[in-house]
Amino acid sequence: MTEANNTDRAAVLLAAYDDQLRGNAEAADVPTSTDGPLIRVEYPNRGFVSYRSLEGLDGAELDALIARQREYFAAKGDPVEWKTRGHDLPADLPERLVAAGFVPEERETVVIGESADIVERLAGRETVDGVTIRRTEDKADFERIAAMESTVWGQDWSWLTDDLVSRHATGLTDIFVAEVDGEVVSAAWAVYKKNTDFTGLWGGSTLAEWRGKGIYKALVAVRAARAVELGYRYLQVDASDDSSPILQRLGFLPVTTTTPYVYTPSN
Repeated sequence: MTEANNTDRAAVLLAAYDDQLRGNAEAADVPTSTDGPLIRVEYPNRGFVSYRSLEGLDGAELDALIARQREYFAAKGDPVEWKTRGHDLPADLPERLVAAGFVPEERETVVIGESADIVERLAGRETVDGVTIRRTEDKADFERIAAMESTVWGQDWSWLTDDLVSRHATGLTDIFVAEVDGEVVSAAWAVYKKNTDFTGLWGGSTLAEWRGKGIYKALVAVRAARAVELGYRYLQVDASDDSSPILQRLGFLPVTTTTPYVYTPSN
């Protein structure tokens, strides 16, 4: 595919992303309120700010909007994440968030692929010798996944058990585990975005000694196949600098970047 074709395709994918995955689509099934173009999502103990567009807002009006979100969640004692995208306007939004006390976290690349195309590209890569990959609904497996993640990141990820239980209960998440001799060496999940064409790919962390063996690609392949089975056209990932090049080699296209800006009340 030529560079021009890729550019055109990326523009189509970005338009679908903006239309289907922003605003109300990010609100999930939790309490929300609105402030102008913004949707305030109120998760337990943290807030999240979503929007489709800030077109027409700038200067003092935008600064006041930012300040209101900061103060709204600070009054509840909660931190709040304002998720920016690299193609959004106004271009100085990140600077205005920093001036309001928000702190940027790691930038990620939004990559999107067509589910059927990814299945075709990864044909024969769904399995890895010596590794069992299966879909699970078992809380005991979720606990083992959380323990694996704790090892990978060197932090306590025990909270992930309840998170996966909650995700699975919605009926919109499939969780996959990769095992070697009964040990969880990797895991990933597919999150189906209701009333959209999109499946979000999450997870994919792998124990250090099992990286580079094709497990990550296999987990992408099985999730892509499941998305096709369920009728979801696109796969979307907020990819780290480590994952983005791998996914692009598999046929995903970068369409924008995303950076969380987080304000944490001093108390």
